[in-house]
Amino acid sequence: MTLFAALNGYYDRLAERGDVPPFGFSMERISYAVVLSPGGEPVEVTDLRILSGKKPKPRPLMVPQFFGRSGTKPPPYFLCDHTRFLFGVGADKATGARTESPAYFTAFKERHLAAIDGSNDEGLVALRNFLTHWTPDAFRAPLFDDAMLDQYMVFMLDGDRNAAGQPRFLHDRPAARRLWEKELAAKKGDEGFCLVTGEWGPVTALHPLIKGVWGAQVGGARIVSFNSNAFTSYAKSDGLNAPVSDAVTFGYGTALNTLLKEGSGNRLQVGDATVAFWADTSGGEEAAQRAETLFSQFLDPPRPDEAGEAQRIKDVLTPVSQGRPVREIDPMLDERTRFFILGLSPNIARLSVRFWLEDSFGAIAEHIGRHWRDLEIKPDPWRTAPSVWALLRETALMGKSDNVAPLLGGEVMRAVLTGGRYPRSLLAAVITRIRAGDEITGAKAAICKACLNRDSRLGSKKEEELPVSLNRDEANAGYRLGRLFAVLENTQRAALGKVNASIRDRYFGAASATPASVFPMLLRNSTHHLAVLRKGDKARLGGWFEGEIGEILGGLGASFPRSLRIEDQGRFAIGYYHQRYAGKTDAALPAADTTDSED
Repeated sequence: MTLFAALNGYYDRLAERGDVPPFGFSMERISYAVVLSPGGEPVEVTDLRILSGKKPKPRPLMVPQFFGRSGTKPPPYFLCDHTRFLFGVGADKATGARTESPAYFTAFKERHLAAIDGSNDEGLVALRNFLTHWTPDAFRAPLFDDAMLDQYMVFMLDGDRNAAGQPRFLHDRPAARRLWEKELAAKKGDEGFCLVTGEWGPVTALHPLIKGVWGAQVGGARIVSFNSNAFTSYAKSDGLNAPVSDAVTFGYGTALNTLLKEGSGNRLQVGDATVAFWADTSGGEEAAQRAETLFSQFLDPPRPDEAGEAQRIKDVLTPVSQGRPVREIDPMLDERTRFFILGLSPNIARLSVRFWLEDSFGAIAEHIGRHWRDLEIKPDPWRTAPSVWALLRETALMGKSDNVAPLLGGEVMRAVLTGGRYPRSLLAAVITRIRAGDEITGAKAAICKACLNRDSRLGSKKEEELPVSLNRDEANAGYRLGRLFAVLENTQRAALGKVNASIRDRYFGAASATPASVFPMLLRNSTHHLAVLRKGDKARLGGWFEGEIGEILGGLGASFPRSLRIEDQGRFAIGYYHQRYAGKTDAALPAADTTDSED
């Protein structure tokens, strides 16, 4: 199924539940309602904002559909707009001071006087009277104040109520709706075959703005647009080059904006990729909602603030990590449910589709479980399965989300969801951070293991996969050298206690890249550390360290490698982690962050 067809199907699902507006309307953020008397005099300004948070927020309200507008003379919206259009006043962008915008008010006035000409509806007559007599200098206390400047507003007729007895906005009156439907019909332009449905009918010239994509323009950006002659053909302009019907563009735009809106449970942020996901209802609405909730927990597990909560989350996620069917988690889930995942990222004034995936929920859960098994390492650095974003922070300078490399998040997400190979840049980024002096955490070692094992399994050159825990029989030079480095570090710590700079601080990067230049010197120094242990009360410990060094060296060749490939540098880090923390329980390690939030 194509992207637009799937989104249009999701719109139909939302429309059945009454969660989205009908064709020709949209949910927009409105701050105030201007109450008009029958004579057109503003008598009250009702605050519609949500006041429950730290600061008031505009309230989502169904209004006649907003469309993309730009330029020095943008056209007004129908029966709803900001104060420059409604009253001819706004705030200066530089100073914040009030400034008059008579051209905006004139455009709003002319459009609506032409539309409502001849109407005898009481509400529209009140609007006509308002537009006829209003002057910008009337925007003053006690009804208005400068805090309202540039806020979006709607109109109401004083005392007007709907059938349920609730206040009714002017655009909801039947006469106003008929006017809007008439305008929509008049806007129909060229006709053609819709590429999504295959049906003949009016096609959209300008596709809808999509909001909620991290890093994109605040006002929204388009997935489909044509702004240069190089993108057009056969004398067609704009969206006519890829004809999609008005109904489909409205449906996919409304559905995608709903998925990406603030507070939506159907979106995730992974690097620079904003991810939207949804299920179809072939197995029923309840099964679809359960699949969406479980998918969100898979890729962004809740933060386990308490031991009991951590165990509950682990009980939910463990069956998937073991490759067991999702029905064992929830009998209401249907593995055959079709599931859709869309990754978007900003591209100047447009949106780029980073990945688009359609598969059964069972297959996607299996791929995620395989991802977790590839990450498994002992001792376990996580209390629950890590989010993809938490893994990406291991590649960033200072562990900050802002420092994650562009494009990396989308590539990693694609590998997780499809079961394909992780991007080469993921392993390289982790090795770079380790060589730069970052701590060799279990998370970094797990990423190295996952990348190497998946390459071994899916690549043309088959190699034995790396173990979950310490493997003393592993012959790979990189793995054994990592083990040796850990033993030498432990020997130094046992002999000298806490030092200002350990051998890990000084030599880890060089030892993992060019072993031959570092290890002979480290071994010479270790003889001094072993001598200190033998002379003190740790003679048995010194003997054990000496035995470990001899056992590891016995599996290496006659000389140290001059250099290690990046794959073997990854094995070096894994061997170091296995040896360094061998015998320690999961609880003995500090728990790595598994979520996508930063303190």
